[in-house]
Amino acid sequence: MALHDYLPAEAFAAATWQKATASQPNQSCVEFTKVGRVIGVRDSKLGAHSAILQFTENEIAAMLSGAKGGEFDHLT
Repeated sequence: MALHDYLPAEAFAAATWQKATASQPNQSCVEFTKVGRVIGVRDSKLGAHSAILQFTENEIAAMLSGAKGGEFDHLT
């Protein structure tokens, strides 16, 4: 993603955010949304006040593949 591909925070204002159902007991997790071809990630505890990290579809796919493959299991 080139620098000019990043969206302003306002682009995410009307987005529908989604988090893992496993986070429901404590309501704390990361949330994801997609605006155009950009995937936003934020801290659910902070909601609309959270910084929004922006990734391409390929970047998220690589991260999910690694997570499913156990590459990050040492972090928990």
